[in-house]
Amino acid sequence: MIARNANIDLNLLTALDALLEEQSVTAAADRLGLSGPAMSRALGRIRRTTGDPVLVRAGRHMVPTPRALEIRAEVRRLVEAAHGVLAPSAPADPAALARVFTLHANDVFVTVLGPALLARAAEQAPQVVLRFLGEGSVDVPLLRDGSADLELGVIDSLEPEIRREELFVDHSVAVVRDGHPLTRGELTPARFAAAQHLNYSRRGRLTGPVDAALAALGLRRRVIATVPTFAASLMMVQDSDAVGLANARAAAPTVRRLGLRTLAVPLELPPMTLEMAWHPRQEADAGHRWLRGLVRETVRDVLRELPPEKASG
Repeated sequence: MIARNANIDLNLLTALDALLEEQSVTAAADRLGLSGPAMSRALGRIRRTTGDPVLVRAGRHMVPTPRALEIRAEVRRLVEAAHGVLAPSAPADPAALARVFTLHANDVFVTVLGPALLARAAEQAPQVVLRFLGEGSVDVPLLRDGSADLELGVIDSLEPEIRREELFVDHSVAVVRDGHPLTRGELTPARFAAAQHLNYSRRGRLTGPVDAALAALGLRRRVIATVPTFAASLMMVQDSDAVGLANARAAAPTVRRLGLRTLAVPLELPPMTLEMAWHPRQEADAGHRWLRGLVRETVRDVLRELPPEKASG
């Protein structure tokens, strides 16, 4: 086993590299922004450490020893490697990325943004694979434990270190089949409450902000079922008189594609802030920065194509 000297000053590598390049104590000192005496002391330490003179005087110049010539290329390689490790990471070249990125998102995001994300990723980074994870019924710190690279949606993570960025703000609308009784006449809070309601909740919740707003008016709705995904709720709404809820802007393309109607909810409901979130260990990663930019640009372009949502009922 080769013994390693724990007292070696790795800064000497930089000094040695400069000395071998310049073959002059004065020029090497200028290159590193040191004084002449400081560089002379560094050369002395290099000589003691290596057991070799490294540079010797030949007339008015200094020339490298055979040992110095032998290690010159390796010294240069080590110095360049150190700079590569310590320097800020360069912007990712998407065309050269060959990674699998895991995105944790509800099916509203996957349905609306998924196709555009895939198309943009295929154009910019054809070797990248996007792996979408659905939301589970139990909260798991997927960003913290590294199971997901990015989370998209209404972020309710409790981990204080998680980085978050707002993508857009949305609001809720009611969704019904075409020809539903609520599409005719004024939709009052009482009529809205009297209808049969369908919740979509990954945790299986039967109540939410709608119930709080109705309770403030002395009203209560009847929830006939709750389903875990937005897509399942739309399928049920399509073939029944149930009233569902949807994100006004984010869900608009899917709702229209299915021929469903949206109605303004006659209640004061809190807005929904849609964000992306990631763990700080990914903050400076060039590939992850590209991924965040991809999501940011895709959301911007998709929303630009959608006018501010107005209820269709």
